[in-house]
Amino acid sequence: MKRIFAISLGAVMMASLLGGCVTHAKEPDLALDKNSAAGIFHVTLLPPQRAPAINQMHSWQLRLQDASGAPVTGARFLVDGGMPQHGHGLPTRPRVTREIEAGTYQIDGMKFSMTGWWELKLAIDGTRGSDTVTFNMMVKNPVPSP
Repeated sequence: MKRIFAISLGAVMMASLLGGCVTHAKEPDLALDKNSAAGIFHVTLLPPQRAPAINQMHSWQLRLQDASGAPVTGARFLVDGGMPQHGHGLPTRPRVTREIEAGTYQIDGMKFSMTGWWELKLAIDGTRGSDTVTFNMMVKNPVPSP
């Protein structure tokens, strides 16, 4: 009887210890205004005013500033992304097509093929250096117009 109790107690203690080692998935950071990975740039992602429908092409804008807050002009970008939980990339090849005004750029060719967690990754090359930034987005079904 003592042996069964000792084995049971040991199993309970082991389960408690292992339970403390489990990591729970945390919610992704949904901020659309953040510093780049190395802090060279401050990037603000500006979504369309109206949430785009699933499988519909749309454009976004981004505002690029240096660490002091001054607009960064003439930057070059590579755009990538996908759904981390599904293991696939974007269904299109979005790209920055133009600089709308000093430090504000347009991203064309955006499309989300389903609802869920999406990442948009930007590689930025400017006069102050190169850096990257990743934005997380939770895409939901848009609310229909009244």
